[in-house]
Amino acid sequence: MNYKKRTHTCGELRLDNSGEQITLNGWIDSRRNLGGIIFIYLRDRYGITQVVFNPQQNQELYQLAETLRNEFVISVTGRVEKRPDGMINKQVASGEIEVVADELTILNKAETPPFEIKDEIDVNEETRLKYRYLDLRRTPLQQSLLTRHKMYQTTRRYFDELNFVEIETPILMKSTPEGARDYLVPSRVHPGKFYALPQSPQTYKQILMVAGFDRYFQIVKCFRDEDLRADRQPEFTQIDVEMSFVDEQDIFSMAEGLMVRMFKEIKGIDIKTPFRMLTYKDAIEKYGSDKPDTRFDLTFTNLNDVLSNIDFKVFSETIKKGGVVSGFAVPNCATYSRSQLDNLTEFVKKIGAGGLVWMRVTENGIETPIEKFLGKQVLDDIRTKMNAQIGDLILLISDEWSKAYNILGALRLEMADRLNLMDNNKFELLWVTDFPLLEFVPEENRFVAVHHPFTSPKIEDLPLLETETKKVRARAYDLVLNGSEIAGGSIRIFNQELQSKMFNLLGISEEEAQKKFGFLLDAFKYGAPPHGGIAFGFDRIAMLLTGQKSIRDVIAFPKTTSATSLMDDSPSEVDTRQLNELHIKVV
Repeated sequence: MNYKKRTHTCGELRLDNSGEQITLNGWIDSRRNLGGIIFIYLRDRYGITQVVFNPQQNQELYQLAETLRNEFVISVTGRVEKRPDGMINKQVASGEIEVVADELTILNKAETPPFEIKDEIDVNEETRLKYRYLDLRRTPLQQSLLTRHKMYQTTRRYFDELNFVEIETPILMKSTPEGARDYLVPSRVHPGKFYALPQSPQTYKQILMVAGFDRYFQIVKCFRDEDLRADRQPEFTQIDVEMSFVDEQDIFSMAEGLMVRMFKEIKGIDIKTPFRMLTYKDAIEKYGSDKPDTRFDLTFTNLNDVLSNIDFKVFSETIKKGGVVSGFAVPNCATYSRSQLDNLTEFVKKIGAGGLVWMRVTENGIETPIEKFLGKQVLDDIRTKMNAQIGDLILLISDEWSKAYNILGALRLEMADRLNLMDNNKFELLWVTDFPLLEFVPEENRFVAVHHPFTSPKIEDLPLLETETKKVRARAYDLVLNGSEIAGGSIRIFNQELQSKMFNLLGISEEEAQKKFGFLLDAFKYGAPPHGGIAFGFDRIAMLLTGQKSIRDVIAFPKTTSATSLMDDSPSEVDTRQLNELHIKVV
């Protein structure tokens, strides 16, 4: 089909172009017939331009324009003119001009789409994902992907300026299942053997350090076969970074610099460094989360010292068993009704709490159902310790350490949501450090790595490795933005003896370690430098910078929460012949 190629995009014509003869290509966004004149909005990813078809100027062209419908792809040539006074559209960038058409070519007709192509639509996500190519015509999704493009460029410029080398690592690698399940790829030429898709390039980037590439980065696809949530996908993108001859502070400075650059170039926002630092213990005991949202207050106060010797066994027995009584004061909520308080009690019970203790701070003192068990003096001590003011509502949980703070963390976010305390225009970045190195799993009767087996213990905790293993802290760190973990990393073990000791603590035999990680252990024999790194969750950062609620809205072709692609119907069955070639039988 012969047609004129565009001279301009649909978003660039302005008053300065008046009188010019131009050609536009694009999709019909809308069509109106007003007073015998046809107006269309022509759309491409750059914007929208109004085109006019007047029967008095060209009857044949007007009749062809009458056949146009939404989403037809057309080429139109005409003259740029200033819109009449009173008809300027300030909602679009090209709203001061219109194109009076002289030529029209219909490049492709379109059926009526299953939903309107407009910014705000009330359509279920399944339909949007099935017709993703239509969904991607909408401005919000296009803007998200354009922001993502800018993030790629910002990242590469930043690391290039710092003398990092971008190196691709293999997508087909050895399966070393230590975290989530691997996605496996059968080998046709090696029957019965499998590659794995990388959960991260962890071992490869450490080997690159041994190879002497002291500053490596990569924007890389990673794969994990795990249960999904709004911010999880089976395939995801991360900015992977590793550095030699560094300590934690070097990693922090590099990562903070990237965030400063990202926020400035993407959002036009200046963020302050250095970022706030919280230990894992402080994060849990103040906010009930190792990825706390610090855009609002509502921090917890431990009341063990106030309540350890009272007769109320719900509190005192918990403390004797090593648990905690902790909670927070919610400003201006002493007016909560009994039904509202019962609703909060049901909320915490659903997440495992035995109950919720509430106290209203009023001008007449503290009102609580357990007043007779505590007495006025203890209630006054609680109020003083929590610095609660008249009009505040005190909420307390009593349970073992981990469970109590987990429940309080969920309750804190629930109250913030109810009180609309989360400012979406505010960005709070912080580091969480000093994570436990290992976690004991009773079901497996062994320790597992909180991060991964190559994370170094803190040097001062090395004597505790075999005697008080649970107390050993990791040289690990997470970067948190508005309650979401956006990056995580650690200083690595580079000493073969310490690495072997770590495998032993994890219940990995020498034979198994050699089988799974022999190539890395062998590399360490030939001079491994001290090194550490971090990986940024690219999709999650894009989601937060664009204000989206799900990473699916910043990924061109995402999967559903059941890891399926509704558009191309994957995963799907394959031909028996293909399975036979791979020596696979489906049971």
